[in-house]
Amino acid sequence: MAGRNHHRHVDEITTDLRPHRRLTPTDIRLIEDRIAARSREIQSLLPDNHRLAASRVALKQDVAAARQDLHRLSATSSAVQAERDAHVREVYERSLEMEAGPRSAELNRVRAEIKDLRAERDQLSEKLKELQDDLARFHPAQQEFSELEADIEALHRDVGKGRAAVEYERNMQSTHCELSEVMEKHLISMARESENLRSELANAERRAMAAIVGAGAAANSGPGYTILQSSLKSGICENSLADHHAVPQVGLSTVIKV
Repeated sequence: MAGRNHHRHVDEITTDLRPHRRLTPTDIRLIEDRIAARSREIQSLLPDNHRLAASRVALKQDVAAARQDLHRLSATSSAVQAERDAHVREVYERSLEMEAGPRSAELNRVRAEIKDLRAERDQLSEKLKELQDDLARFHPAQQEFSELEADIEALHRDVGKGRAAVEYERNMQSTHCELSEVMEKHLISMARESENLRSELANAERRAMAAIVGAGAAANSGPGYTILQSSLKSGICENSLADHHAVPQVGLSTVIKV
């Protein structure tokens, strides 16, 4: 049936989704188109499924009602039969105690009651036979509904496989996005560390030059050295400013190259 063909198509889709190769956007779009087509096919089958399910429920209810009627009639027949038998025995025992004249009239009445009971029993037997015939007619329909249930279960399994394929593709896309975000954060962190290292290196150079200038000032306190000291300090400041402006540029270029 259509459910079996649909099962085969979904198996082809899930086979294409195995992680033995990287999926391209074209493959993903093709898979999504196939899944959409299968979903439309399933949606077209849903009304028939609902109709068959409603028919199945109605037939089940009819069968259950027929069984209840059969059970009730059987119980009623047994109870009536037992009651009538008890009544017949009672009447028969009373008839034995009566005299010959009244006994004959009582026997006639008992015979009439027995005849009525037999007629009622025959009617109950006919109703019981009709119920049995109805159950025999319902049996092939029940087998057909069993086959329909199997097809419906196959359709449900196909839908589950299609959903699993879609969920797998979504998880793969989410994983790629997370990896890209982690790499971007890592590159930004490396750029910041590079800027910090350059800043610390510039500070160390300034401290070293300041120490040299301080040592020279202690040894030479002449006016010529004062001019040299001021020149060195201005050069250090210019180098510091240049390094301070160069660090972000290097970090940015590093991020761009990576």
